[in-house]
Amino acid sequence: MSEFDLELVRLSKTYPGGAVAVREFDLQVKQGEFVSFVGPSGCGKTTTLRMIAGLESVTSGHIKIRGEDVTTVPTEKRPTSTIFQNYAIFPHMTVSQNIEFGLKVRNLATNVIDRKVGEILEKLDLSEVASAKEESLSGGQKQRLALARSLVIEPEILLLDEPLGALDANLRKSIQEELKLLQRSLNITFVFVTHAQSEALSLSDRVVVMNAGAVEQISEPLELYTRPQTPFTARFIGSNLIFPGKLQSTAEGNASVHTSTGQFEGIPVFEAGTLSKGADASVVVPSEFVDVTVSSDRQETSSPIGLEGTLIDIDFVGRDAHLSIALKDETPLRLQSDATVMKSRNLVPGEAVDLRWQTNRATVVSGHT
Repeated sequence: MSEFDLELVRLSKTYPGGAVAVREFDLQVKQGEFVSFVGPSGCGKTTTLRMIAGLESVTSGHIKIRGEDVTTVPTEKRPTSTIFQNYAIFPHMTVSQNIEFGLKVRNLATNVIDRKVGEILEKLDLSEVASAKEESLSGGQKQRLALARSLVIEPEILLLDEPLGALDANLRKSIQEELKLLQRSLNITFVFVTHAQSEALSLSDRVVVMNAGAVEQISEPLELYTRPQTPFTARFIGSNLIFPGKLQSTAEGNASVHTSTGQFEGIPVFEAGTLSKGADASVVVPSEFVDVTVSSDRQETSSPIGLEGTLIDIDFVGRDAHLSIALKDETPLRLQSDATVMKSRNLVPGEAVDLRWQTNRATVVSGHT
């Protein structure tokens, strides 16, 4: 038996006319893993999910589920279940009838259907609305019904295509927490498509970043956030300071890059020897790792002064502080920092400020954004 629930092997999709939606996608997903696909609209993440579900044909490559090649297996014969953003609830059926529909299609005995429906109603806290129809359900109840209907058939892999996109912010957060707990308790493999990077980072064991049909990076959330491997990932994930320039040197896990705002060092994510001196490279620093202080309060610290500039504006949004800073050469920067820390600094627009960070917090990637 395969150690992987899902394997994508050089999976590609090209539409008539030559438009490439997905190109040579390789992925291995372990049993019980929560994997999310993120990327801009049109990057190929939903097309990939639909190919896994059997709703979209494969141009080349293979899809394997628990070692079995299902590339050409019809949707209804795959051990997967899919939840879409609109939930596709049958409005003329009650909650219970919606849930039991898939079991009846599989010709299970009535007593087995009743038992399974009862168990899933209780697990997802839907027992009190078992006789209700879609029109009387709240957004959260509709979401749980969509989950119940998909989970009751006991799929090996649950595919979720923007399932929380229609919910308001507070309900979305609540359902996120329920979804993660449910996935852990059931130990079912989840493949999740979302536009919201915060959602992917908080829910997933690993995140796949896609761009123009290709995979940019596959990493655990913390690594993805703090060590982007490509210029696109650095721009798309988080709030980073990005300084494009030319590689000066690499030695002992450190790289130096000459940029228009100065020479900076960081940890390279490319293989030693693959990038020569003078090649395009960028230094990436997550803005949360940048310390901003008033220049007049300058004192000895463990961090060198990375940059000097002028605070243009500062906005506080919940726990975050959003800073606009103009460097000495008038280059504009946008930073996100901790609101409590920034308030304690008494920063005032128009003041000269210093920006500091530890070298090991910076990442050097090949190329420019």
